[in-house]
Amino acid sequence: MSLRSPLGRVLGLGTAKDGTAHWWGQRVSGGALAILGLWFAWAMATLSGFGHAEAVAFIGRPINAVLLLLLSLTMAYHSYLGVQVVIEDYVHGHGLRIASLVLSRFAHVFLAAAAVFGILKIGIGA
Repeated sequence: MSLRSPLGRVLGLGTAKDGTAHWWGQRVSGGALAILGLWFAWAMATLSGFGHAEAVAFIGRPINAVLLLLLSLTMAYHSYLGVQVVIEDYVHGHGLRIASLVLSRFAHVFLAAAAVFGILKIGIGA
């Protein structure tokens, strides 16, 4: 006995078969954010000051620049996955859903690119 409708069986409609990858992406990026977030909190707690010179010196260290890049990119990816789920679950108009997903993707890519640009600009010293 199948739980699929007769029309679904004829058309071959069923699961999208990508929910597992999405679920794992959220869990893995969440774990990475927990580790990177602890590093960032510790780094901010041990920073000598919060002025511009201290921030530039902090980002200028290669290990800090790399970890900040990882934090920024992981945060953008994790945020995108979460916003995608909310849009898919709560935006009911098909056209509005597609437009919202595209806008969300562009916004997350733009913010990630801006973070990478800023960190590299300070880290390289250009």
